[in-house]
Amino acid sequence: MQPPPEGLWGLTADQLQQLPGHGPDVHKNRTDGRQIMQKLGYGPDHRLSIKVTTRDLHVYRDPAVLLIDQLKHVYIDGELELVDTAQYFPKLLRKDYTVALNLQTSGPDPDPIRQVFYGCGASINWDGYCNPEVDTLIERQSLEGDPEKRKPLLWAIEKKLAEDDARPIIFYAKGGTCLQPWVKGLTIIVNGIFYGWRMEDLWLDK
Repeated sequence: MQPPPEGLWGLTADQLQQLPGHGPDVHKNRTDGRQIMQKLGYGPDHRLSIKVTTRDLHVYRDPAVLLIDQLKHVYIDGELELVDTAQYFPKLLRKDYTVALNLQTSGPDPDPIRQVFYGCGASINWDGYCNPEVDTLIERQSLEGDPEKRKPLLWAIEKKLAEDDARPIIFYAKGGTCLQPWVKGLTIIVNGIFYGWRMEDLWLDK
């Protein structure tokens, strides 16, 4: 979920730091990662080689390059595999990848996002993650009308997804909207880029 202050439902900074790999001590995180790899038989003299698949657009390619750079710290050598847009999503659906970097929206309300990305058998659950416990929590938060009672359910979902490595979040990107001074009546949505575009109140003072 989109983190505060823009995100209304995201984990607090203290809660986020409790998730696996999200602590503020980068050196410790990398040391923990190397220890995991060493238990699996890898190390500085025996590194794991993988392909990192992503869509051939800069908004996908740039974070994939950053991901490959970070993986080097835990004995993983990634090779960037760029895929044309027409072939990219069919490739994901076939699960024809080892590691794929993809973008997803967080939305102003997490209800539809939780279901379509993480629900068992959901339409764009690319990696096939399925946990009945998470499905139950998704249903419970969807039925809860009180935001203060709903937040702990959403936080429990986020914690479980992180523990399960369901779809590790690399970073959150922020977007901005620019407009000319003669554009009047446009309401800017602070926690979503796909909303507020009916523009029935918009007018041009020029």
